[in-house]
Amino acid sequence: MLSGWKRKAPKPLSASKTGRYHFTLHSEYKMREYHLSRQRVIRIIRSPRRTETGIVENTVAVMQPASTKRVDGREMWTQELWVMYKVLGQGKLTKSKLERALNQSELKIISAWRYPGVSPERDPIPSEILQDIARGLEESELSEEIAG
Repeated sequence: MLSGWKRKAPKPLSASKTGRYHFTLHSEYKMREYHLSRQRVIRIIRSPRRTETGIVENTVAVMQPASTKRVDGREMWTQELWVMYKVLGQGKLTKSKLERALNQSELKIISAWRYPGVSPERDPIPSEILQDIARGLEESELSEEIAG
């Protein structure tokens, strides 16, 4: 047996920052446990299938299906990917503040997990608020194009 062949110790995790996203140590561990990359977590935040208020005060939980398939013209999935985050620099987070916060503020990723099956909806953000967010994104993109 060769003496130079040793198994490398796993890289120790530490809380880190990617752009405007702050990852906690807990979120890094959960991402490793559920085989989620940072980019996948950011993608879940940017384009969620469902958005709900988090179980922790002043947090938001967002979900995307892990993969979808069409059955009889309907989308079905067997796993959901969830991310819980907090908007930094904001006091009490209301649904109207959420649209401004997503575009401008830094986000602290608290946790990420896989849910087996389809979770029941609990306190979803109303569709009017989500439409306002989409309109705000379109307006900000237009103003950037005009300024740029």
